[in-house]
Amino acid sequence: MVKKRIKIVIYILVLFLILGKIQAETITLYSGRSKSLVEPLIEQFEKETGMDVKVSYANTTQLASKLLTEGEKSPADIFWAQDAGALGAVSKKGLFAELPDSILSKVPETFRHGDGLWIGTSGRARVLAYSSERISNNELPDSIFDLTQTKWKGKVGWAPLNASFQAFVTAMRGQIGDERTEKWLSDMKTNGTIAYPKNTPIIEALAAGEIDLGLPNHYYLFRFKKSNSKYPVAQTFFKVKDPGNLVNVAGIGLLNNSNNPENALKLIEYLLSAKAQQYFVSEVFEYPVIEGVIPNSNLLPLDELLEIVPKFDLNEMDDLEGTVKLLRRVGIM
Repeated sequence: MVKKRIKIVIYILVLFLILGKIQAETITLYSGRSKSLVEPLIEQFEKETGMDVKVSYANTTQLASKLLTEGEKSPADIFWAQDAGALGAVSKKGLFAELPDSILSKVPETFRHGDGLWIGTSGRARVLAYSSERISNNELPDSIFDLTQTKWKGKVGWAPLNASFQAFVTAMRGQIGDERTEKWLSDMKTNGTIAYPKNTPIIEALAAGEIDLGLPNHYYLFRFKKSNSKYPVAQTFFKVKDPGNLVNVAGIGLLNNSNNPENALKLIEYLLSAKAQQYFVSEVFEYPVIEGVIPNSNLLPLDELLEIVPKFDLNEMDDLEGTVKLLRRVGIM
C-alpha cells in the first residue's frame, strides 16, 4: 500500500514537472495585430523553433487596457500592438522590460522607444482613400481640415474605435493641441462623418458608393487590389507636412513579469529577421523597419514618405487614455 502511494506521488511530481516544462516553453502573446495577418508568421516561427506560442487576439486598445488592469499579474510575455500609442501607454505604466541592444540595434531610433522599452516591427501610413469613379484628382482636399467643408457632408468615413485611428488622434493632439483637435473631431461629427468598425469596411464602403472619402491605413486597399486590379478605390496623401499624413509603427514589447523572457525575445528577434520583414512587405504591404528587404513597388519609398509627413516623435504617443476621453467627450466613441 505504501509503495503504491509512493508511486502515485512520484507520478504526480513527474506530471507537474512535465507540465511546468511545457508552460515554461510556451510564449504567451497578446496580439493587437489581426489573426489573418500574422498567424502565418507565428505558425512559421513555431515550425522552425519547435516553440509553442499561445496567442490572445483582440483590439489593440482593449489589450492595452487589459494589461494596465492586470499589471504585474498578467500572464502575457509579449504585447504586439497595432500602433505606438498603445505601446506608449503600457510603457508609461512601467510594464515593459528594457530590450537588449542586440535587438534594439536592428531598427533605427525613429521606430523604437527612446529607452528601449518597445521596438517597431513594421511601418504604416495614414492615407486619404477615395472613390476613383466619383472623385477626380483635382477635387481631392489638400488638408485633413478640409474634410469638414460642407461639400463633404455625409461623404467621409472613419473608424473611431480602431486603434490606428486613436493613435492618429493622439499624434494630432501632440502636433496641434487638444483644443484644435477636439474642434476638428466635433466639426467632423457635425458634418455627418460616417463611423465604421475598422478600416476594411471603409474601403468596401468607398467601392459600394456609400462614401466618397475615407481615412484608413495605407495597406488595406492593396489587399483588394491584389485580387482585383480594377477595384474602384484609390488613395493619396494630403499636402506636405499635413497632420493627416502620419507614419506609425506596429511594435512589440517584453513584459516585465514574463515567465519566459528568453524564448519571448527569440520571437521578437524572429519578427525582425529578413524573412519576417519580407513577409510584412510582400504579403501585408507594410514598410520594413530593417535594411536589406526587397521593396514593394506599390509603396512610396520610405525616404520619400518621410519627406511628406509632419515631424513627430512616436515616443510622445503615450496618452491613449487622454485620447479615449476626448473621443468620448465629443461623442464619437
